[in-house]
Amino acid sequence: MGGTSAEREISLMSGTNVLEGLRRKGVDAHAFDPAERPVFELEQAGFRRAFIALHGRYGEDGTVQGALELMKIPYTGSGVMASALCMDKVRTKLVWLGCGVPTPRHVILTAQSDWTAVAAQIGLPLIVKPSHEGSTLGLTKAESAEKIAGAYELAARYDSLVLAEEFISGMELTVGILDDAALPVIRIEAPQGNYDYQHKYFSDATQYHCPCGLPAAQEQELQALTLRAVAALGCSGWGRADLMLRADGKPFLLEMNTSPGMTGHSLVPMAARAAGIEFDDLVVRILESAHVG
Repeated sequence: MGGTSAEREISLMSGTNVLEGLRRKGVDAHAFDPAERPVFELEQAGFRRAFIALHGRYGEDGTVQGALELMKIPYTGSGVMASALCMDKVRTKLVWLGCGVPTPRHVILTAQSDWTAVAAQIGLPLIVKPSHEGSTLGLTKAESAEKIAGAYELAARYDSLVLAEEFISGMELTVGILDDAALPVIRIEAPQGNYDYQHKYFSDATQYHCPCGLPAAQEQELQALTLRAVAALGCSGWGRADLMLRADGKPFLLEMNTSPGMTGHSLVPMAARAAGIEFDDLVVRILESAHVG
């Protein structure tokens, strides 16, 4: 847990919760922060498996997964390829588009982009975000072509690869994955529809609905679509997909999280609880799924 990404703060919160849950279940678990200790010390210390509660780059992008594979230490979550792919929002979209999974239209931005042409191509408002960050870091909703420039500058502080994405107005949903099966769908209601960093992790104003309130048949369709999207990316073990459901009933996959948050506001534990799985049992089940390769 911890690490050096922009999501370090949230990772420490997730990791602390996981650590306490594992210990309550009798697991001989210890915190390990790769920002403070060389990763190879895991092998020297004789750890038998690793629960990855790192978020963002250098933890969720295949780098730590590759190091653990070299040391032959089983780890939780997706493998090297799927982790790297899901961390890159642009390439995730390319895979989904190639497999017929619906996802919002997008354009890759550069400092030389014609903002008016971008707005004309995918419509306004639109979302500008860095390709390799999570937790809505560097994300902006641009209401006009003139505001795309500032949104790009903010996103570019986080990443050299920035995209503009079609804004989908509708119901915000998330589907957790556990043991390669879909958990109950959660519907998210954030103040003014702004599910940003503050509202994700620290605010009590955001409302979460599980059951989500959709007809059972529609919820099952969304779960099946999510499993298709997960399989296309090669994900395994556990994770979480974020979706939008447009007013006409058409769903759109936004992104895939291979190391979701495990904080007090996090969504996979919430969905697991709705499925009858309490937090401590959840973290043990995830740990049991640890693998190499």
